Amino acid sequence: MGLKKRILTAAVLTCAAAAVLLIGVSGKNVSEEREESIFARQKETLYFWYADAALTDYLNSAAVAYGEEHDDVRVVPVLASGLEYLESINKASIQSETPPDLYIVSNDSLEKAFLAGLASPVSESRWNAVKEDYPDAARLAVTYKNKAIGYPFYFETSALLYNRTYLEDFARKQIEEEQDAAAAEEAMAQLEANGPEGSGEAGGQPADGQESADSGQPADGAEGDGGFDREVEERVKSMLPDTIDDILNFANEYDAPEQVEAIFKWDVTDIFYNYFFVGNYLNVGGSAGDSTENMNIYNRDAIDCLKVYQDLNQFFSIDTKEISYEGVLNDFMAGKIVFTVATTDSVAKLEEAKGNGTFAYEYSIAKTPDINERLLTRSLSVTNCVVVNGYSDRQELASDFARFLTCDYTDTLYSRTGKVAARYGVDYGNGNLQQFVSEYEISVPMPKMVETSNFWVELEIAFAQIWDGADANGRLKELSEQIMTQVTGEPYMETAIEEETEEEEEVEYLDEDALREEAQSESMSE
Repeated sequence: MGLKKRILTAAVLTCAAAAVLLIGVSGKNVSEEREESIFARQKETLYFWYADAALTDYLNSAAVAYGEEHDDVRVVPVLASGLEYLESINKASIQSETPPDLYIVSNDSLEKAFLAGLASPVSESRWNAVKEDYPDAARLAVTYKNKAIGYPFYFETSALLYNRTYLEDFARKQIEEEQDAAAAEEAMAQLEANGPEGSGEAGGQPADGQESADSGQPADGAEGDGGFDREVEERVKSMLPDTIDDILNFANEYDAPEQVEAIFKWDVTDIFYNYFFVGNYLNVGGSAGDSTENMNIYNRDAIDCLKVYQDLNQFFSIDTKEISYEGVLNDFMAGKIVFTVATTDSVAKLEEAKGNGTFAYEYSIAKTPDINERLLTRSLSVTNCVVVNGYSDRQELASDFARFLTCDYTDTLYSRTGKVAARYGVDYGNGNLQQFVSEYEISVPMPKMVETSNFWVELEIAFAQIWDGADANGRLKELSEQIMTQVTGEPYMETAIEEETEEEEEVEYLDEDALREEAQSESMSE
């Protein structure tokens, strides 16, 4: 190539570069590759991995918002496959030129991530600055060996979902019947006091507090002044079951509408909706779920809970081969179920169904009921958290973005993703979501020990077998021995817990021979 041609080529390239720069400054679109080559080298770039496509728009928005506050930082969200997720992160951390600097992962995988070098502890100063904004369940979920190794982001747990319309109608019916009965008693009392001609007031006027039969006006405390509605609301509160026993009592008293097929129905095949039965009495790794020295699966209280669980099959007859969470929720929306156990996703589905007219009722969320006054319950929870990769060269910057995302940028998390934030102080505009937050506060976080990673699958199998009639004591003993063998690394045998048998009341029978002899003796003495 001649000198003249080289100069001409260089001039063309210079003009092209100037044109691209002018386009960028003027705000016109350029390809991502050109933008990358021209601008990215001037900024620190954080690669942020996640596996849930529902978060894509939200995370892109968060990345832009963070970039606006930090001109020298560019955050690139990367949607990765959920299959072998941690393995992919590990591989990319070692082999890729653009490894993930931080990522989202569920808390039950934190030990595995930490041991692989993929999770850096949050600095004490950063954690102390934000930890009070989280409930205990969130703090424990991200704690490993007394250190926070992630920022709690959003959670899932279960609570009691009920058809509020049915309870209000039942409460209204009860109150009206009670008022009618009270009015009849008062009328009878006045009849007895005044005779058939008396009416309680001269001139045939009704007594104080009563209304004439044709006045059409409610008495004090009725709907006319809102008193009746308040009374219905209070009655509904009193109807909400504190225990499973309360649900059984309600089932005996409730005059269900024709379309109701079940008073209480839930997915008995999924451990997430069953765990509350034993959640208060199974100890898998201690409060933070990270200690193999702190295990207690086989105990009398847990056995008693499972026996009650098994007995419920006699009342509700749920077929494990046909039940599913989606099917239960659809039946609830069709008005076929009064009470069920649901997760946070139910709120969005019910609100959407109300909006399009396929759900014609009101609903509410309440605390998961205890089993009875002695046996208490606790729901299971899983917390998705943001973790800084131990292989990242930008750990301080990654930690700052993780804090921004989970602490400062959560106000629209639910409205845009359907995820409920793990922190306090978020206004959802829906009290039912706040009820889930209250349930989350006292929930049992998923344990994070590698040795017990199959516990949930095995417990789910045990629940299904116990529901279908397997011995609760023996099945729980077998499960505990299996898990403890994995934890200790050697065969483990539990000491069998003997069943408590109810003592039969001794009945004293009359000794007829003795009575006969006594009578003869008295006769002879006379």
